[in-house]
Amino acid sequence: MTKNEKFEEDLNLLLSRLAQGSSEDAVKQLTQLKDGLIQLHRQNVVKINHSVMELVCAKHLVEKGYDVKVEHSLDDGLICDLYATKGYGSLIVEIETGFVPPEHALNPQTYIEARIASKIIRYSYHVGKFALGLPPHYLLQFPIVFTQPPRARKIKDLEAIKTLCDLYYQNPPVTLEEIKNARIHVIYIINVDGVTVREVEPEEYAKK
Repeated sequence: MTKNEKFEEDLNLLLSRLAQGSSEDAVKQLTQLKDGLIQLHRQNVVKINHSVMELVCAKHLVEKGYDVKVEHSLDDGLICDLYATKGYGSLIVEIETGFVPPEHALNPQTYIEARIASKIIRYSYHVGKFALGLPPHYLLQFPIVFTQPPRARKIKDLEAIKTLCDLYYQNPPVTLEEIKNARIHVIYIINVDGVTVREVEPEEYAKK
């Protein structure tokens, strides 16, 4: 069995699990998303661990009345994992598995902290709500300042986040104004085994 065939088999199996108890309209939308991910995998754009989390989270959003797109292009060249709309509201979900590239094996914590901060800053600019999705076994760390209203943020905290992001992301660099206005609104705990999603307030997650 080729990698493409295995990917398609896994997503079809996952879809059959997600379809249980779902409406016909929900299954239709999820099938379209699944087929889109298969095409992207054939182009070597997506990987299985990431894709199954996207699909499980997509079901959660579809059941809440959202229209969902996967691997959606934004107007500044960024591509977000999930882009969901409902009425005039919009939501971006970025999936985080905790993967660290080999070139950052000696500084994994710093690299991931910078990656998470950069995602919150760059993606939350485009939508009314921004969320991170992660598996239950991954302990996410993010600057608590992103749960505070902009007027409550201290300049020293903003500068510290900029210094962190500038270590790895300078094309283009984030600005203090972007950091001041960035926000994370919700965290989705995505359990692929149980095909469930739990919503957690960022403040609550940070405390725990």
